[in-house]
Amino acid sequence: MTDFVKGWIFMYILFYTVCFGIAVILSLILVGEWRKRFDVNLALIFFTVTLADLGYVLLYMSRNLREALVAQKVIYIGGCFLPLFVLLLVIRLCRIKVGKWVKIIMGAVSGSMFVLVLTAGIYPVFYKAVEFERRNGIVYLNKTYTAFHTLFSVLLMMYFLAGILILMYTAINRTDVSHKIVLLLVLPLMLCIVGFWVTKIINGAELQPVMYDASLVVYLYITRKICLYDIADTCIDAMVEEGDTGFISLDNKLNYLGSNETARHIIPDIARVNIDTCIKDYRLFEDNLIRWINVFEEGERAGSKKDQFICSDASGERHYYVNVSAFYDGSRKRGYQFFFVDNTKEYNYNERLKKDVREKTAHIVEMHNTLIMGMATMVESRDNSTGGHIKRTSRLVEILVGKIMKDRESVFDLSEEFCADLIKAAPMHDLGKIAVDDDILRKPGKFEDWEFEIMKKHAPEGARIVHEILKDTDDEMFHEIAENVAHYHHERWDGSGYPRGLKGEEIPLEARIMAIADVYDALVSKRVYKERMSFEKADSIIMEGMGRHFDKNLEPYYVASRKEFEEYYTALESEENNDSEGKEEYVGHTV
Repeated sequence: MTDFVKGWIFMYILFYTVCFGIAVILSLILVGEWRKRFDVNLALIFFTVTLADLGYVLLYMSRNLREALVAQKVIYIGGCFLPLFVLLLVIRLCRIKVGKWVKIIMGAVSGSMFVLVLTAGIYPVFYKAVEFERRNGIVYLNKTYTAFHTLFSVLLMMYFLAGILILMYTAINRTDVSHKIVLLLVLPLMLCIVGFWVTKIINGAELQPVMYDASLVVYLYITRKICLYDIADTCIDAMVEEGDTGFISLDNKLNYLGSNETARHIIPDIARVNIDTCIKDYRLFEDNLIRWINVFEEGERAGSKKDQFICSDASGERHYYVNVSAFYDGSRKRGYQFFFVDNTKEYNYNERLKKDVREKTAHIVEMHNTLIMGMATMVESRDNSTGGHIKRTSRLVEILVGKIMKDRESVFDLSEEFCADLIKAAPMHDLGKIAVDDDILRKPGKFEDWEFEIMKKHAPEGARIVHEILKDTDDEMFHEIAENVAHYHHERWDGSGYPRGLKGEEIPLEARIMAIADVYDALVSKRVYKERMSFEKADSIIMEGMGRHFDKNLEPYYVASRKEFEEYYTALESEENNDSEGKEEYVGHTV
């Protein structure tokens, strides 16, 4: 072998070694820029090209047919599989849906073709015959092809045409795929075809490795573009980078998979959990992570909208929305993810808004209550026999419901809202007296029978007035309680009351409670037709009325309230006496 030939052999080996080195460097760059959302076919393309370029190095280093055939088979890894991986990448980036079985069949065809290639030099299946020759440093394999090699060429053309057709379809019909990426995907296909035909025409050294490396450069540029167009990936990267969003991941068995620094700041206890440890082993997460997953699963089973939770960090200064979602590997559910999104500004704004609403609502309620009390006082001022009655009965009702609320074994399941509404409604029980004629209402003595019949009408009339006053209110419970108190506070347990003669539990509970307060005040207060009755006598009458006039179940609460009743009226009497003495002193001084 002359020095001239040796020089050319060295140049060819150097040339293909450089091509192989470039492929390796480009593959390492891809590894450095790899994103989990990149298609696996992209990595397979780089791997296959690198192997094919290595095959060309081995081919030009071969010294005989046996070594050349080994190198040729390595090169055919690219020939058999590279078109498949390129087509699958095109399908993925163009967002074309292809069934799993189609991909499996394509892979099986390419794999079968490579198996045929492996028979070269052993069986006359892919090549009928093959000879080794080196001319001017160039290695030639003089091959006699079989029909299977022709089939291989047809397969390559089918892959190429399928890729071109998909790219054309995407460019014309799809608006959700970047046309820049479509044009870039055409370029590697064209480079490989050009390299193949140029080599055939010049019948010299293989140019395919150069075209392969040029294609890898294009694919690297495509990866940069993919990162920009993959909105989900870029958004997640941005959220992680800014540090305002926390992430915690658990598998299906609630084993801890990991979290970021922001999540560990929000839920510091998660830092104490080892990877692959079940969080159910820690009570620390029962009120947050475990509870959120249970609510999420209940919503999933019910097909309802997913709940969004709110939590605060350890300092209580930052507030976060918590979204729970399942994550999948393909169609298989693998676990749960928690996303913590900072909403401190919105939370603080909402809290200020709630505070303003509460203050304004409280002001409106106060005005409303003042108006009601004013109306009740106005009605009471027309009745010269019941001065202070609404104030006193309201206090008695308050004492009674307080005793009921303290009894945890009470037969009456009263809510705090019910009790508050009843106390607020008590002053409205006699509003109907506004419709009673002054001659009757202000009569200085007992009523005649016919007058009493007219007086009875104040109950249904009061219910009508209350209904008109409160018909537009949003507080339906208060509306109902106030109307019932006005309408039925003169009904009796045995059915002998008025206006409808209701009996037992037909009488609303609020009216039964009001009846005790109303009668007790009438007994121990001075009226134009009678003097005050002693507490003992009044108590005797109330107790005798239990089960006839009043609900027997209210007896223990009346008994428990009796002392406070007496103390309240004693204090009122003392105040009245002091006021009387003050008036007499003032009159004497004036005279």
